[in-house]
Amino acid sequence: MSEPIGFLISDTARLYRRAFDARTRDSGFTSLQWRLMKHVQSGEGARHGPLAEYLEVEPITLSRMIDRLVESGLVERRPDPADRRARLLFLTPRAHALLKSIQPAAERQAEAATEGLTSEERARLLDLVRRVRSNLSRRVED
Repeated sequence: MSEPIGFLISDTARLYRRAFDARTRDSGFTSLQWRLMKHVQSGEGARHGPLAEYLEVEPITLSRMIDRLVESGLVERRPDPADRRARLLFLTPRAHALLKSIQPAAERQAEAATEGLTSEERARLLDLVRRVRSNLSRRVED
């Protein structure tokens, strides 16, 4: 009997996060914090709501995580000029340096995860996973 694709993807993601956390343990960074900060880095001025949805965490959980990153001097909350109730997230220079220092571990993790695959297979895998993600992100619950 073959495994359902959802189980396979979920189990793979869990194992990937566990291995990433082990590789970056000395940094004090978790895979969830890495994802949060990489997302903010790719779009400085991120808002809490969409970020919580992207990370699949409750807004209060995200707020607590951001509080810790603010206290650590890694993230700044700035007022949103378009909405005085909202705050936008920006990385500090310290965060950019930390992300840069962790990048080699992230690259080693990706290498380990795709060990034994040719460069063409790796490219194909990324393309297929992106397409699955795109398919799922467009779907409304049935």
